[in-house]
Formats: sequence, structure tokens, C-alpha cells
Amino acid sequence: MDMIRNLPCPTVFRCRLKAGFRRPAAGWNIMSVICYLICGAVMHTIRIASSDKTSVYRKILPQIESLTNGEPCFTANLANIAAVLKEAFGWFWVGFYLVERASNELVLGPFQGPAACTRIPHGRGVCGQAWAGGKAVVVEDVNRHPDHIACSSLSQSEIVIPLFDRNRRCFGVLDADSDRLAQFDETDARYLNQLAELVGRLYERDILSAGTV
Repeated sequence: MDMIRNLPCPTVFRCRLKAGFRRPAAGWNIMSVICYLICGAVMHTIRIASSDKTSVYRKILPQIESLTNGEPCFTANLANIAAVLKEAFGWFWVGFYLVERASNELVLGPFQGPAACTRIPHGRGVCGQAWAGGKAVVVEDVNRHPDHIACSSLSQSEIVIPLFDRNRRCFGVLDADSDRLAQFDETDARYLNQLAELVGRLYERDILSAGTV
């Protein structure tokens, strides 16, 4: 799957990043190829170069904003955000659930990781609780968390961040799981809440302004 977007490389060039960073299509000029390789290297070295999660978040949040700037497809933007988070942190699973008003359920959206639960009722599990409570939920050990919905037995800790529109109406959640205990903390909650604000702006721009909900 291609993703074509302006990334933080010289703006006169447009980069095409392909899954697995395969060889560019024939016909690209040399500067396009150079930009392609540089951007790919940046995305792959973030995780290796920094063990400090604060530093990682400070690097990837501007990248995500640049990556989604100008792309009008909300689904594509969520898919790329999940990909960047997965690549940067190596979490077991990361993705989005979006509210379906008719059923009062969260429905699985773009994600990175193994197959996941498709629907989660309001108030159920960590995702449903974050939706109902309207605030981040950090779980150090999912096996000890009341009403945890186990989509995979490998998941050991989890963080869920609710997503809001400008009227503070929750339209979904950002969900991340790790196969390690106590993977997530207040640092993750702080920066992922900042990311949630960006996702809220994208929702306003791409969904509400288009009148698709």
C-alpha cells in the first residue's frame, strides 16, 4: 500500500514510502530516490536511536502532523498514525476504534498488529471504559483489570485515549497494547493525549466538514 505525502524532507520533493521500502518504481529521478531513502531511514531509526520515550514522542508528533497535513481521507490518516506509532515503539498492537452511534458500540478501525475484537459495547473493557469515562485509562496489568476484554492472551498492559470533537463528544479511542507489564505510564498518556487532539482536528476537517456523519 502506498502512502504519498509531504514529509519533513525538502518540500520541493515528494516522497513515496512503500511498505517494506521496496525499490521505487521506474521513472523516478535521482532526487526523488534520495528523498525516499532519507525519509525511510528516519522512520526506521527513531526507535533504535532513542530509548527515552519523551524524546521519541517529540520526534514523531511533528512527523505525524506533517504526514497527515493536506490528506483529506480520515481513514488513511488513522492508518498512517497507527503505523508510525507501531514503528516507533514496537508495541504489540496499536490502532483505533470509532463510535457507531446506532449500535452504541466501538467498531474496529485502522490498526497495526494481530487481528482484534471487532466491536466493543459502551462501558465494556478498557476501551469502553475510556469512552464512557471520557479520560485516558492506563492499565499496568490487564489480567488484574476488571472487565478486561482479552482479544489476545499475549497482551499484558494497555493504554486507551478517548478522541473528542470540538464539542467534547467522543467519536472514538486510540488503543495501544504491549506484551510487557507496566509498559505505559503518565508520559505516554500526556503525549498520546496531544496526539488525540490532532486526531480530533483531523476528524473535524475530514469528517464533520465533509458532512459524512
